[in-house]
Parts: sequence; structure tokens; C-alpha cells
Amino acid sequence: MSTTEPATDNRTVAFVAGATGYVGQQVVRQLVAAGIRTIAHIRPDSNRLSEWWTRFTELGAEPDATPWTLPAMATTLKGLHPRVVFCLLGTTRSRMQSLARAGKDPAAASYESIDYGLTALLVEAAVHAGNAPRFVYLSSLGAGPNPKGAYMRWRTRAEHVVLGSGLPYIVIRPAMITGPDREEERRSERIANALVDGALSLGKALGIEGPWRRYRSIDAAGLAAAMIRLAMDPGAANHTIEREELVAEAPEKPIR
Repeated sequence: MSTTEPATDNRTVAFVAGATGYVGQQVVRQLVAAGIRTIAHIRPDSNRLSEWWTRFTELGAEPDATPWTLPAMATTLKGLHPRVVFCLLGTTRSRMQSLARAGKDPAAASYESIDYGLTALLVEAAVHAGNAPRFVYLSSLGAGPNPKGAYMRWRTRAEHVVLGSGLPYIVIRPAMITGPDREEERRSERIANALVDGALSLGKALGIEGPWRRYRSIDAAGLAAAMIRLAMDPGAANHTIEREELVAEAPEKPIR
């Protein structure tokens, strides 16, 4: 199932890969609220495909379940000619462990296959779209020179693909992304985030603001708003934005 019909009302078109994720849902919601034609991609093998299809339709977005193959994704993006492609893809260690417990190959949900592999595929498909859409990639603080661990190494490789694509790009590197509205239970993660934020706030109160600006958590709504402002700002192309720059680099302005 795919959405390939070109816009007929001259609205900006945004394609959101990873639309069902925590940040992706907020990006879709805010794009629709801004009057932007929003294509919300759902994994075609998702066991919640029908549920997500209904939810996005009711929200005012256009659900899409294009298969994760280069020919299929390239065809979809070529038909849509999006102005912006949001790449909000990622897997988790718990997902890999769940596959292993179910007797399935955890490599299917590895950082290499999802965080890097699907990002690279989407980049190539966006190039094939032919209209050079701005590619907004949600990475992570810690990617870049001297990445630590497999997660950061594959995120760094994905960034290299984005930067080398020739597409106008925005790479976002937030620190912790948290909030009470997550559908999945992440109790330990929320506790850790609260402890870190508390320590950073104490440091700020003592006059040590650098770590607070760089490492404090951000919720999905605030992150989505900053990402959309950057995506629609003509002067913001070809930048890598880290936590302390998200607000400064994305001043409040109407989204067109």
C-alpha cells in the first residue's frame, strides 16, 4: 500500500519515515496542524498496520506502507515529489533481544540493518525522487568523530551517507529524548533521564551551564517543533544541529 499521487493543491509535501515512533508521531501531528500534506510511512510488516493506518487517517495525514526496497521507495518518492523527507528511523536493543527470544534472527533489527541500512536506502530513494528534497535525519548526540559503541558507529556511518548524498540536509543530534506520553514502558530510562536532568539542573544553579545546555533531555513535542522549523527554513540547509542549538537555530516563525 503506497501513496504516490502528486499534490493537487500546491501544498508542501513532507514524507515521514519512522512515523509510528515517539518523535515521528509528534512530527506527523505538527505537520498536519501546520497545513502541510503529510505522508506517514508505516512498516508494511507491522502487526499494527491497520491500527496505525486508521490513526493517521483520522489525524489528517496520508498513511503509506511502501515496502522497504529501493525500487518501491524510489517510485513512491518520485511520485510524491516531497519538499522534505524526515528520516526518524531506529531500532532498540530490546527489539533485537525480543527477536532472539522468539527464535528469529536479531540481525533483522540490528543497528546496521535499521539505523544505517534503511537510512541509506531512504537517502538513495530521495535522490531518485528527482527534486532534491531536504533530508532531515534524526541522529544522536555522540555520533561523529570517535563514536563509542555499535549504536553510535552506525549512526555516524548513516550521517556520512546523508552528508555525501548531494541532497540539502539537516542532521539533528539531540541528547536524551523523553516524556511521560510514550506508549511503551521505559521505566528505567525515565528514571535515568530524571537523575541526569536533576544533576544538570544543579550544575546550572551553581553556574555551570555548559553541560546543562548540551546534555539535558528534550521531549518529543519540543524536538518535533524544532525539526519542522529547521526543515522549512530556507537558510538552515546543510547543518548539523546539536542539543544546545535546537532552539537557537530554529527561531519561532510561521511554517509555510
